[in-house]
Amino acid sequence: MEYRRLGKSSLVVSAQGLGCMGMSEFYGETDDRESIATIHRAIDCGVTFFDTADMYGVGRNEELVGRALEGRRHQAIIATKFGNVRGADGSFKGVNGRPEYVTAACEASLRRLRIPVIDLYYQHRVDPAVPIEETIGAMARLVEQGKVRYLGLSEAGAPTIRRAHAVHPITALQTEYSLWTRDPEDGILATCRELGIGFVPYSPLGRGFLTGRFQKPDDIASPKDFRKNHPRFQAQAMEQNLRIVRGVEQLAAAKGCTPAQLALAWVLAQGEDLVPIPGTKRRKYLDENLAAGQVRLSADDLNRLDAIAPRGITAGLRYPEQHMRAIGI
Repeated sequence: MEYRRLGKSSLVVSAQGLGCMGMSEFYGETDDRESIATIHRAIDCGVTFFDTADMYGVGRNEELVGRALEGRRHQAIIATKFGNVRGADGSFKGVNGRPEYVTAACEASLRRLRIPVIDLYYQHRVDPAVPIEETIGAMARLVEQGKVRYLGLSEAGAPTIRRAHAVHPITALQTEYSLWTRDPEDGILATCRELGIGFVPYSPLGRGFLTGRFQKPDDIASPKDFRKNHPRFQAQAMEQNLRIVRGVEQLAAAKGCTPAQLALAWVLAQGEDLVPIPGTKRRKYLDENLAAGQVRLSADDLNRLDAIAPRGITAGLRYPEQHMRAIGI
């Protein structure tokens, strides 16, 4: 396992982290026993960076991660997020960045994770009703109190990142980034690099689409899988997006790796300041993903992938329209 420093901070993590969201919700049926085994396998393979959020499973994901890391806390960097508010029934209540909510959310996450301090605490989505300076000010007080070590933002726009960083150093920005979601190249990555902020791509496999598993909408079998209603997985969009997958599959075959490994290798090759967090709830996929670290891409390989998946080629929004409103503020 290789390790990377997040921005100009002293926080060093494994070059690949593990996104834990799907272990509790959004991607079909779950199995806590296999999920915990996957986390343990990740640690054994040198993974140190584990990503969760209070909204995943309405707190259940943090509880799962807390159980899995009990007794192995010293081997893990735990990142969690607040701001997306949900009711006990799972309904979405909006975004909350008010200072008093920041404090309450942190205390609840600490209890669920069974830890005294969160290593990296993200604002999950920016609250347009609260000045970012107020939210970051409250997060900074958590650092002063020893409850949080480093601060992060998720899906924030460049002006917001600058304003937040002026209040307290931002260690990492977490945003969707992959061969089929190259939006950060339009300014977000440059802003992070200018300010010395690490970049954490989530969904680096395009929500599994870049693995080649999905050839038609019916391939998403579980009614609990949110991809059933995802714009990019609908029939017309899927037909266009499969052209990307075909190109990735062809190059992967030539290089002797899987499409998933090639897609992850591309993200890893975008800079030493990037730490992707592919999500999985199964050990076999974890092992496949980690092997991407051994795939080396030449300049010609990267040029071919740019031709296969240029910016703007993907059909469909990356979230349903109502959820896109909270992105890039």
